[in-house]
Amino acid sequence: MRLLHVIHSADPTTGGPIEAVRQLSRVHLDLGHHVEIASLDDPGARFIPESVEIPIHGLGPGKTHYGYSSRMTPWLRENGSRFDAVVTHGIWQFHGLAVHRAFAGKRPYFAYPHGMLDPYFKRAFPLKHLKKWLFWPWGDYRVLRDAKAVLFTCEEEKLLARESFWLYRVNEAVAGLGTAAAPTNVDQQRAAFLEKVPAAAGRRFLLFLGRLHVKKGCDLLIDAFALAAANSDLLLVMAGPDQTGWKSELVRRAESLGIADQIVWPGMLGGDVKWGAFRCADAFVLPSHQENFGLAVAEALAAGCPVLISDKVNIWREISEDGAGLVDTDTP
Repeated sequence: MRLLHVIHSADPTTGGPIEAVRQLSRVHLDLGHHVEIASLDDPGARFIPESVEIPIHGLGPGKTHYGYSSRMTPWLRENGSRFDAVVTHGIWQFHGLAVHRAFAGKRPYFAYPHGMLDPYFKRAFPLKHLKKWLFWPWGDYRVLRDAKAVLFTCEEEKLLARESFWLYRVNEAVAGLGTAAAPTNVDQQRAAFLEKVPAAAGRRFLLFLGRLHVKKGCDLLIDAFALAAANSDLLLVMAGPDQTGWKSELVRRAESLGIADQIVWPGMLGGDVKWGAFRCADAFVLPSHQENFGLAVAEALAAGCPVLISDKVNIWREISEDGAGLVDTDTP
């Protein structure tokens, strides 16, 4: 089969949907399928020529956060016949509407919302939700309504998606995500991590690995760590990109709690360094207020690292039922 994934950005530092696409694509490539990605990125973006196995077509740069590009819809119409299946990832941005314009009523396509219909966003950002309502009837409602199937990563996401908008009619299907088995070069992974984060050598530590974003509960984790780590040498590794400029506030919070010297901030981790972090950590912690699936949770488990997660991570029921980690509410 020839598969096309359409997404707002293929930048690996953005995590979330593009990481899901990468994980799915690895499996499809192993099964002998051909995979390409169309995005609203600038065609000159540094990561595009680096993607050798999976060609990325940068059809931007898109204008504003919405990402409008006059190039995407014509490209999809011209190239759509080359593919057996087209999947659009995420909503609220132009690429989904471009897929609808190119294929609705002509060629079946699939849609992955990736948790973007979670009612958490309605409660947390009511003004933004009002703006989304203005766009919903003529935009993403139609994109999802006319898709051959709307794919949810787990049962919890499917059920929650029904609560955001009363105007809602989709063909639902659960198509779970996962991660590949962890690489087996364990000693190399551990060494790579400790070279990157020497402060963790010989110490017990908890690991957060993800975007430093308010949704992820990073402030909650620091408050809880201050309670757990008092009078101990326990370390907290806060690994991930600071996309919103929140890190400085988090550092000040740690300083006010007297635990700044027990937290390290190594930035985004990848490859052997990332796997080494999972191998060395006492536990992986994800206290999110909303998490569609949590690929990092699956990766931690693949590496044999216990997980401590909130019950707002949508795979919490599976984690709890399998005894693979501890689950609790998103409070200190």
